[in-house]
Amino acid sequence: MDASRRQVWLRAALVFGVVYFLIGRLFPQPADHVRIWRLAAWVVSGIVYAVHIGYEHFRLRNAPRTTALHVAVAVAIGGFGLALAGMIRSSSSASTIRPVWLLALVAWPALTAIPAFLGAFAAAAILRRFSKVDAG
Repeated sequence: MDASRRQVWLRAALVFGVVYFLIGRLFPQPADHVRIWRLAAWVVSGIVYAVHIGYEHFRLRNAPRTTALHVAVAVAIGGFGLALAGMIRSSSSASTIRPVWLLALVAWPALTAIPAFLGAFAAAAILRRFSKVDAG
């Protein structure tokens, strides 16, 4: 993989990761109707997830495994950002950082990236299968 191609997917993963982070931080802000806002955050995140898979498949023409890896990296970036924001918020009200937050900095990205990888791999494999059928 050449350097320019690596920069393209990494830049996309960073942008999508920041979008996931912003969805996680901004959607729960209204105190009323929490369930509706939480559902809206899931729906918007799902749309962003699908757009990223489509971008990797149609625009970058990546294989399913590569697509899944790039999408999982973006999701992990968002998970890490949310864990970091939670740790910062918690430390502002407490005098020390609790060890559980250090665990969260590793666990949240992993617990979000693994299912994201599996789902993106399945979706990209299906897209690849149907793209080949249509092309041939």
